[in-house]
Amino acid sequence: MGLEEKLPSGVLLTTVEKLVNWTRKSSLWPATFGLACCAIEMMASGAGRYDLARFGMEVFRASPRQADLMIVAGRVSQKMAPVLRQIYDQMPEPRWVLSMGVCASSGGMFNNYAIVQGVDHIVPVDMYLPGCPPRPEMLMDAILKLHYKIMNEPLGPKRERQLERAREEGTAPDLLVEMPSTVRVDKEKRRAYEEAAAERRTGQFAIEQRGGAAVLLNPPPGKKHGR
Repeated sequence: MGLEEKLPSGVLLTTVEKLVNWTRKSSLWPATFGLACCAIEMMASGAGRYDLARFGMEVFRASPRQADLMIVAGRVSQKMAPVLRQIYDQMPEPRWVLSMGVCASSGGMFNNYAIVQGVDHIVPVDMYLPGCPPRPEMLMDAILKLHYKIMNEPLGPKRERQLERAREEGTAPDLLVEMPSTVRVDKEKRRAYEEAAAERRTGQFAIEQRGGAAVLLNPPPGKKHGR
């Protein structure tokens, strides 16, 4: 069954912002840039067992001018820092950075003068991935969360100012980057999660998904649980 059979009269309406962000997240091209042992896990993610081609990311570009995602896989030395920044500057906008592993994110076990204590000192980071080294499944989960973040990015300065004003007023929706991958791929679960996140009850949602019957309620004023 094709997509055209799912649409009423073959017409699909959407916003330019959603369409542009959908095309961006569906064709992320990572740069060929590995620094240490995390790069082995990154290469395994692109192999046949895990198959990043499912997300349109099978092409690791050797030229930064053809890439829009930098996966910093491994520790960043002080000698490599200016090279990393140069590669980042050569990438076209829009561009994103994923810090893979604890060494890239915070220096890890290398707490010394030779290693940069966090790649965010050199380039802005959009997604942090813990682990030493993280498994390919963890990298793919971080990429899916980055996809969701890209889908919610504002398009244009006017839209960005509106979102900033909404954040100050506390009415802006969260980016929901903590959404589990198993929920993200299911439309019904995803819709239920978004409703739960809007009501700030993601903990209750997680309990329900595990089959629990607990109900998270705030205690009455002046009382504590168990009394």
